[in-house]
Amino acid sequence: MILETSWEVCNKMGGIYTVLSSRARAMMQAHEGSVVFIGPLLAQEREPLPIDFEACVPEELSAWVNSQQAKLPLRTVVGRWSVPGRPAVVLVDFTPLWQERESLYFEMWQQYGLQSDKGYGDYDEASLFGVAAARVMHSILEILPRRSKHIAIFNEWQTGMGLLYSKTVEPKLRTMFITHATTVGRSIAGNGKELYAYMEHYNGDQMACELNVEAKHSVEKRAAHTADCFATVSKLTARECKQLIEREPVVLPNGFEGDFVPKGRAYDRARKKARGRLAKVASALTGQPITDKACFISLGGRYEYRNKGIDLFVESVAKLRHSYAGKRPIVAFLLVPAWVAEARADLKYLLDHPEEASTGALQHPSLTHWLHNMQDDAAQSHFRYLGLDQANERVNMIFVPCYLHGNDGIIDLSYYDLLIGMDLTVYPSYYEPWGYTPLESIAFGVPTITTNFAGFGLWAEDQLSGQKRYAEAGVPVRLVERTDYNTEEVVNEIANHIEALASGKLGTTKELREEAMALAEQAEWKHFYKHYLKAYKGIK
Repeated sequence: MILETSWEVCNKMGGIYTVLSSRARAMMQAHEGSVVFIGPLLAQEREPLPIDFEACVPEELSAWVNSQQAKLPLRTVVGRWSVPGRPAVVLVDFTPLWQERESLYFEMWQQYGLQSDKGYGDYDEASLFGVAAARVMHSILEILPRRSKHIAIFNEWQTGMGLLYSKTVEPKLRTMFITHATTVGRSIAGNGKELYAYMEHYNGDQMACELNVEAKHSVEKRAAHTADCFATVSKLTARECKQLIEREPVVLPNGFEGDFVPKGRAYDRARKKARGRLAKVASALTGQPITDKACFISLGGRYEYRNKGIDLFVESVAKLRHSYAGKRPIVAFLLVPAWVAEARADLKYLLDHPEEASTGALQHPSLTHWLHNMQDDAAQSHFRYLGLDQANERVNMIFVPCYLHGNDGIIDLSYYDLLIGMDLTVYPSYYEPWGYTPLESIAFGVPTITTNFAGFGLWAEDQLSGQKRYAEAGVPVRLVERTDYNTEEVVNEIANHIEALASGKLGTTKELREEAMALAEQAEWKHFYKHYLKAYKGIK
């Protein structure tokens, strides 16, 4: 049995959700009837859980449900995760463990020296969930053959305490710990420090103290050293782990699942719908006659302004305003959730009554939803500084600051349903251990820009090296070389590439789509899951 837990099982927060939900099918094909995911049962859900509760109890959990579930003093729900492969899933309510928090933390300090007293923010919730997930695993083990080789997989620091607890209570259960990004590495980059230029000189413990992430770092480092197998997602992050966590991991690259992408006429309909919606929103905001023939580009993901390269994306669009002379309008969308207040009523009215649209731009034509912190928001402040908060005839910037679940009140399409309508995506990341967003982009037939500071970017370069068209034009993945000091060069290269694409110099939409999808197929889980199988065999 493979038991895997993460804070993002059935709880979409970021890239780890994509890792798990897209990998599930390959896991089920390799270990059918022997896979169970364990996630948090949260009190308030943003949307309905992606779980099928109507079907019978999953066969792999039926014995546990009949004999052990009721004995576990934690509320759990069981079903199948509604993703390709439909794996069995258990969601657990960890809130009763708040009563045990102090004793658990004392035990973890005694056993492993964890500095939980320095935890803040989401440290407590994550740690208690990790322990709850471990207890679910141990309960399931009660109905499994003890002589069999069972593996428990823990993802990210959020479940690190669960792994340590498991090693204390069930030391014979084989464990794997996967870090998708190190706590200290992300903090160094996010605080504007030079991660790569001085990598060999950083001490992880010292930097954790300096950056006030000691608790998260301590649980992450101890879990990495205690696990039977320690893994990460790219060679780029493996170097980081070796330096900051002081253990060299195995590399398990992230794949994608082709079933997420519509095919044939369904693809054409979805793309047409997305482009129509993008055009309507852009026209209503800016007062410009923007149609679905415009060039739509985007950056999506977490709101990490420097780490995700949002700053350079915005600078590149601002540069285009001054240099672009093409006839095809360019509309750049920033798709990152911020401190959103509500959908704009004035914009929604125009979208619902296009016949009443005014000829001029709305106030704040670069924003689809009102923010709680309009004056202090990083993107809006940057827009104002560069003049992107005003409408323009040729190049416009629009911030969509909400989760795209399909019911935000303005876009009303999910992220994937909107992504399919783009002409290009831009991810000039400074810190990107793998980079699911550019991989998702090419899977949907949209060429992308990424950097050598992204694990996916380095993988794509390896796959495309030697191809003449890639060398000449950098498609379907344009890899921009970043250093700690070449910001201006990167901005210029991105702006030039966008202009070349908008002007039709890189090829037709069909050509670009076919090239992008061909590369994405090489990164599907059916090719990558073999790395997991090899790692399992290496666990003693």
